[in-house]
Amino acid sequence: MQKLKLEDLNRVSVEAFKEQEKLPVVVILDNVRSMHNVGSVFRTGDGFAIEKLVLCGITANPPHREIEKTALGATASVDWEHVEETTAAVTTLREQGYTIIAIEQAKNSTMLHTYQPDMTKKYALIFGNEVDGVSDEVMAMCDECIEIPQFGTKHSFNIVISAGIVLWDFFAKLKL
Repeated sequence: MQKLKLEDLNRVSVEAFKEQEKLPVVVILDNVRSMHNVGSVFRTGDGFAIEKLVLCGITANPPHREIEKTALGATASVDWEHVEETTAAVTTLREQGYTIIAIEQAKNSTMLHTYQPDMTKKYALIFGNEVDGVSDEVMAMCDECIEIPQFGTKHSFNIVISAGIVLWDFFAKLKL
């Protein structure tokens, strides 16, 4: 077994990334506190070629060196915008035809492994604050809620882990 060198990875340029087909997913960050988490979601979004990242409320915006520590340049490749109120972002995306999904532990949530995204739809996936999760006001606006099954003593994953798990699942089910 031999690791690939950087030149073997066939990375696309930022310009080529902007033009390539995207996973029909917009990620919404609902008042995420940690800039390292924000940067990591940018990097994960780049890895799965999401359409856009919407940063809401107190979620920090690029450019910022604390975001770049983990984004490693993905703030240049992934389209993003800041919207002051998460509810406004949800309203706009619904008007654009997106199915709005909270990633949260909630009554009547659907377990991720049983959720089957529809190839003809577009999705807005909402990840919430590290302590409080997706706000109650935003939860009331969602079409669906997906929960990641967990089996340990803790009752939550870090937002970055959750984003990676859910985006991989959507990518695998929609693209592979």
